[in-house]
Amino acid sequence: MAPQHAQSLRFRLPPLLFFLQTGFIVVFIFYVKIEQNVQTKQHAFNNYYLEFQDVHVMVILGFGFLATFLVRYSFSGAGFTLLVAAMAVQWAVILNGVESMYHRGKICINMRSLVVAEMCTASSLIAIGAVLGKTNPVHLLLIALLEISGFVLNGWLLQTFLKVPFLNTIMLLHIFGAFFGLMLSWVLYRQGSEQQHEKEKIDRKTGLFSVMGTLFLWMFWPSFNSVLVEVDHLDRGRSLRAVYSTYLALAVSAVTAAGFSVLTSPQGKLNLFHIQRCTLAGGVAIGVAMSAVHLPWVAMAIGFAAALISTLGSRYIKPLMLFAFECHDTCGVLSVHGLPGILGWMVQLLLQIADSDDLTTAVRFAVFHICTLLITLSLSMSLGLITGFLLKCNFWRPTQNKKCFDDQAFWEFPHQAGKR
Repeated sequence: MAPQHAQSLRFRLPPLLFFLQTGFIVVFIFYVKIEQNVQTKQHAFNNYYLEFQDVHVMVILGFGFLATFLVRYSFSGAGFTLLVAAMAVQWAVILNGVESMYHRGKICINMRSLVVAEMCTASSLIAIGAVLGKTNPVHLLLIALLEISGFVLNGWLLQTFLKVPFLNTIMLLHIFGAFFGLMLSWVLYRQGSEQQHEKEKIDRKTGLFSVMGTLFLWMFWPSFNSVLVEVDHLDRGRSLRAVYSTYLALAVSAVTAAGFSVLTSPQGKLNLFHIQRCTLAGGVAIGVAMSAVHLPWVAMAIGFAAALISTLGSRYIKPLMLFAFECHDTCGVLSVHGLPGILGWMVQLLLQIADSDDLTTAVRFAVFHICTLLITLSLSMSLGLITGFLLKCNFWRPTQNKKCFDDQAFWEFPHQAGKR
């Protein structure tokens, strides 16, 4: 039987989609142009297109398949990921070009701007993972637009006032998205969530598709971490070092996650959720700490620690957040992105202090680095709270509790229509 509010999408989702898309087209007509410098275009194509393809695969296929793990929500997990990503990329291109529009009167599109937009979109998909299955597509679009707005604002604040390098600000996407989503899940908490919803489970088919998403993310994460390195560092060696470090961290985190998954299991068996997500923790942590990592063993140690924190967090902290703080984190974004991201931040702080020539430089960096994290956490959590309270308004028609994690609320199923 269709849910009570299923019909409401007809009067809310299409108008919102057409309004946003029309608005974006108008903005692109008057304010956006493609970069005209032929040499620059060829240089950008040679340097960014292959990596752009990898990042694009991560955002669409990686996050899309990863979201299909729920037994009755696989259509929505993959379909809504594509819908949100398609809309969010356009919004990110516009927001990231505001400064260019202010100085030059136009937003210039090039390969780099598309890569940055994809990475901003990834941050919004991380936030959405915390409330996956408990929201409708209208909610998801609003979450993505507001989260990306906050993330771009956070980057501008850090670069303008703390002079943080662009690469360091963009890699905070894991921390920003995770804590934004965590606040969302707290505000949108539903009574009775202490007990697992009857549809919040995995079967063999959806679990297999979700692992495919993990494989896509695992394979292309080195490109994700290295694609923008040359923006700040013209030395090609730094970009290659980012690739090597990311690969080593991912390899170690995959092995470590599997080991600790078995150790923490009462039955002594592998946990599919840990294999789907905790194997990626090394890529998250090394991405945040990347600018300070110069030795292979350091990257491997980061991968080990990230997988340990992520696996233990998924096993113990996720249930604690639910029962103690009423945060129902569907995809475990705190354990997969938030905690490994903070680990990477701490490693970067320690390594930069160790490499400093004098105490004054070390103290100055530490103060600015701590302020960077505090601003990011404050902005992400406050915007997450605001977004959550906005979405609680009945105007948006929240999904009924009994229809959470259910594709039937949003998708046509011809075989069921025939039975009726």
